[in-house]
Amino acid sequence: MASSLTKDSPSLPAGPEQTFFGHPRGLATLFMTEMWERFSFYGMKALLTIYLLSGGPDVSKGLQSGGLGMDLATTTAVYSIYLSMVYLLALPGGWLGDRAWGPRKTVTIAACTIMTGHLVLALPGSKTFFAGLALVALGSGLLKANISTMVGHLYEGTDDPRRDGGFTVFYMGINMGAFFAPLVIGTVGEKYDWHLGFALAAVGMGIGLLVFLLGTRHLSPRSSVVPTPLSREERATWLRKGMVWLLVAAVFYGVVGLSGHATMNWAMVPLTLAGVVIPAGVLIRIKRDKELTSAEQTRMSGYIWFFVAAAVFWMIYDQGGSTVQAFGTAKAADQFFGLTFPTSWYQSLNPVFIMALAPVAAWCWLWLNRRGQEPSTVAKFAAGLFFVGVSFLFFLAPLAMSGDGTLVSPMWLVGIYLIQTVGELCVSPVGLSVTTKMAPVKYASQMMGVWFLAVTAGDSVTGMLSIAGVDLSRAGVVGLEAVLAVAAGGAVFMYRRKVRALMGDIH
Repeated sequence: MASSLTKDSPSLPAGPEQTFFGHPRGLATLFMTEMWERFSFYGMKALLTIYLLSGGPDVSKGLQSGGLGMDLATTTAVYSIYLSMVYLLALPGGWLGDRAWGPRKTVTIAACTIMTGHLVLALPGSKTFFAGLALVALGSGLLKANISTMVGHLYEGTDDPRRDGGFTVFYMGINMGAFFAPLVIGTVGEKYDWHLGFALAAVGMGIGLLVFLLGTRHLSPRSSVVPTPLSREERATWLRKGMVWLLVAAVFYGVVGLSGHATMNWAMVPLTLAGVVIPAGVLIRIKRDKELTSAEQTRMSGYIWFFVAAAVFWMIYDQGGSTVQAFGTAKAADQFFGLTFPTSWYQSLNPVFIMALAPVAAWCWLWLNRRGQEPSTVAKFAAGLFFVGVSFLFFLAPLAMSGDGTLVSPMWLVGIYLIQTVGELCVSPVGLSVTTKMAPVKYASQMMGVWFLAVTAGDSVTGMLSIAGVDLSRAGVVGLEAVLAVAAGGAVFMYRRKVRALMGDIH
């Protein structure tokens, strides 16, 4: 996730709370917690695709044994569904923080869940693997919205000049953890022992949890408050509904299992469908809410354009950890200037590009703004779709070169990740900003979760295609996805005046 650079803030008098780059001391606690959580998350993510492929039919270059031996289609489906569930669960995670536990307690429960999930992944054998993966996804969803909320709690009101800078520092923690994770966890897991790598991810989350518990006294008291607690009747209703759905699932899958028809698709297909249906349902529910003003209704119509564009973007972008990673593992050389490196290191490229390019992108937007030439939000989205499409057009070259078994240069993958990062900087921070600006007042606290659902929808489509047997690494499919993204970017740009009109006074 990209960090954002802000305008210069006015200097503030030195005070006892300014102990972390001029920010409240609690920011150090949240920075370190998030850095170690992202270290564990991205470390496991860097191993996931190659662990699933290890021992399977689609690895033509040596990987250590001990993986699950899946084919590329199944691996891509599992990877995509896992990511889609992480972002889908951010919505109920935020709800639990707002209605049941409060942000601080929710983050503590989330960290314990993530650590437990990594420990389960560290156990040998495949029987417990998916339980561990589910726990990591659940914990990550619980943590994602609530820890960002606590960063906001450190500042008095939205006018505190340190607020934007505080979030910039916080997001640097995300990218630092994401950068170092593949270098450490990826190397140990890929070159020595898969399960030791997963265990290191658990250690990383354990350090983050310890830092959080030791530094919790420096957080705002508001982080312990449940903003809108459930009444006793509401709690009973939600508990009853949850038990009913749990019973339905248990009976259904019990019958499937006992009848001898149980396959992975019985789990994967419902999850991919949910990843598309739930985001669509949430958008329709908000759009049709009669309590919204006519201006809010119009803005939501405009927001749907951004949501669909973002879903297309993430559908292609997130294949950097599945389709592109698998290609790098099987068909790219693992040496550069005589240095042999684990292929999991490819997953460190995006965060290092983010840290290098985000300040440059922010400076460019400000420079253009001062001259009255900054591209509109719609134009930035169109550019993001264009760049992610170009990244897959670029991907076609190494795909063609590797057709006869030749191992291509790893610089081809560096180029793919670089182009995708440029696209991300046009979409991710801009999407976060436009979501907060276009959110109806009634849904102001929920719209960030709605934005994350665009990732869920995009990854779920990737999962559906893989389950249906589409070979996403085939040149024809890669080219089709590239054309789709470029065409979508062209459509957004072509209709930019219509979308800007729907946005009203939001720019």
